[in-house]
Amino acid sequence: MTWLRTLLAPLMLALALPAGAEELSALARLDAGRSSIARIDGGVELRLGISQPVPWRLRLLADPPRLVIDTREVDWTGVDGLALKAPVLALRAGTLRPGWSRLVLELDGPQKVARAEMVTDGTPGIGLTLVPTDAASFAAEAARPDLPGWALPDPAEMIPPLPEGSGPLVVVLDPGHGGIDPGAERDGQTEAALMLTFARELKEVLVRDGRFRVVLTRDDDIFVPLETRTSIAREVEADLFLSLHADALAEGDAQGATVYTLAEEASDAASAALAERHDRDDLLAGVDLSDQDDVVAEVLMDMARTETAPRTERLAAAVVGAIKAAEIRMHRHPLQAGGFSVLKSPDIPSVLLEVGFLSSDRDFRRLSDPDWRAKLAEAILQALVAWSRDDAALRAVSAP
Repeated sequence: MTWLRTLLAPLMLALALPAGAEELSALARLDAGRSSIARIDGGVELRLGISQPVPWRLRLLADPPRLVIDTREVDWTGVDGLALKAPVLALRAGTLRPGWSRLVLELDGPQKVARAEMVTDGTPGIGLTLVPTDAASFAAEAARPDLPGWALPDPAEMIPPLPEGSGPLVVVLDPGHGGIDPGAERDGQTEAALMLTFARELKEVLVRDGRFRVVLTRDDDIFVPLETRTSIAREVEADLFLSLHADALAEGDAQGATVYTLAEEASDAASAALAERHDRDDLLAGVDLSDQDDVVAEVLMDMARTETAPRTERLAAAVVGAIKAAEIRMHRHPLQAGGFSVLKSPDIPSVLLEVGFLSSDRDFRRLSDPDWRAKLAEAILQALVAWSRDDAALRAVSAP
């Protein structure tokens, strides 16, 4: 641990969840329009449309009779609005454990699960058929830990923790533009809207992994000043900052993803500008520069940036490497530097990812494809995991 890391103590703002509360990442969501409970010959059929397939398992419970569906993980908002048909008396849902949701169907008597399937292609969803059975048979099934044939391995999986600290890595995702600033535009699509969609998707991937806590600089179509975005990162004690963009070029045929770090020539100017414009308690985490003049503030920020710059370079290289490993198209110069305002935090590793160019037909098709975006999100996850492990190992070696 260097003297600077010791100096940068935690800020007063902590956004941790209350004790006992769990953040729902919503791997999948209920599609109420594709969900129904209907009577069929000899029983009842349940169709629960969800946005994507998920690991799941179910079991029957007695006293009173219930069918329990555990999923990793589904936001069941709206399920209580489904029209009920006997034998289903009521539906209730909640969080079972971190990463797992539970849906409970209260039954009016003993039932047997005649069919249970997770539809994984076309329109994903859960399909169930319940038929009446006798009390003895129901009691025997309810005594089983899971229904045979449909049970998955025990969901209590161990996710290896990241090596530094006891909590998750705090990642700030910055969807570019927003509100009065739509960014690049094409065929009714805006850079601001596309990047907000991707930021939300990437957040779900990271939170679902279990090793990250994610904060968005905006979660709506609103305008957020550039310097406010970096202030948000500092307030939540971010471990890294990732800004997301999809530009358009008036000329040329550029395409593919590009990762930017802060240009070296922009660093000195950045320190001076920050010292001049920002509130002094908003320059370095845990360091009160209120009584310091511009020269001292600039020196301290330069020292912080000296320590942070190599970490930022490794972060950028990890993102480029993971995107290439996933065989996702990159710009012919995939790693570049620029004077972007959102990259000027002296003490937070910060990179800007141009995920593609709206001016490119191919990139525009990719950016509009949720499957392609999911592939990119998974690559970024792998990059952040690899970077965090290498970063912790290198910092441990350099600690006094």
